[in-house]
Amino acid sequence: MKILVTGGAGFIGSHLVDALVERGHSVRILDSLVEQVHGQTVPQHLNPQAEFIKGDVCDAEAVAKALSDIDVIYHQAAEVGVGQSMYEIVRYVKANDLGTAVLLEEIIKRPGQFKKVIVASSMSIYGEGAYRCEACNKTVNPFLRPSEQLAAHDWEFKCEECGGQLKTIGTTEEKPLYPTSVYAVSKQDQEQYCLAVGRAYKIPTVAFRYFNVYGTRQALSNPYTGVCAIFSSRLLNDQAPTIFEDGEQSRDFVNVKDIVQANLLAMETSGGDYHSFNIGTGRATSIKKISELLAAGLGKDIAPVIVGKYREGDIRHCVADISKARKMLGYEPKVALEDGLAELLKWLGEQEAEDKVEAATAELTSRSLVK
Repeated sequence: MKILVTGGAGFIGSHLVDALVERGHSVRILDSLVEQVHGQTVPQHLNPQAEFIKGDVCDAEAVAKALSDIDVIYHQAAEVGVGQSMYEIVRYVKANDLGTAVLLEEIIKRPGQFKKVIVASSMSIYGEGAYRCEACNKTVNPFLRPSEQLAAHDWEFKCEECGGQLKTIGTTEEKPLYPTSVYAVSKQDQEQYCLAVGRAYKIPTVAFRYFNVYGTRQALSNPYTGVCAIFSSRLLNDQAPTIFEDGEQSRDFVNVKDIVQANLLAMETSGGDYHSFNIGTGRATSIKKISELLAAGLGKDIAPVIVGKYREGDIRHCVADISKARKMLGYEPKVALEDGLAELLKWLGEQEAEDKVEAATAELTSRSLVK
């Protein structure tokens, strides 16, 4: 098949391109090569067997060229960065919302051409994850913690009825959406635009809510990327990772290979058409633990600095319930965190990273987004 991957030069996109080429598909990449992510050079990992078009998804002419003779579209292109999105609002809305709108308008000009559209969404659209109060025997879907609670360094959620601490449980796709950043809202938009247009024009469409993706090729010099890359950048420069709150906040870390697995399943089966799916592991790991594992693996005797401050919009816990993806797609995570980190650490040993984390944190602080 002839497949277009928008954002195909990026972290997730490039791994997906490699897998598609390996399976004998004809692959085309549309990517603008954002400098914050790629630097000033074409990434070395760009697959030479894929056709590359340097272009912006907001450019209708470039998108039209990229869609020529295409059967399947993977829409991975997006600006990524929760904190940065809160002050570069136009940039994020343009790339994620307008870019998706341009792509969809070009798609519907070609009725009957496309067999499938698969779009990258994000767990950030949930806001907080799901919780349970055992004493009250109920599931709780909270919004953000009150500012007064955070200022008192009281980090965990408590039941509003009995006052007991809530237990983290798997977040299902049915949980109410409480996006708490411009980035998160824009990812929700990307997902809903694609599903709505797909349904209306009978183009099978699948949306994947990625949890915390890690792996090789993540942009180490981008201070707004995933936490594994941010911590690795600090450690490679012999600097301590900075951790907000108390470090016990948890996430679901999923290897990029499992993200690719899910994307291939969506193309190869019809079971997921017109649905959204969580793609994670179902396993919660604390931010502090991730920092410690990376430091040990890199041979750095550097403990994280736990600052006790908090960022506006930050969530406490979120872990995926992947039952729906298992049932409807046959998805099963295959890369254990320990194995995935071992591969990442081997790759990190060959990398250099420009540490821009302090500057990014200072920018957030200057805008009252860190308190």
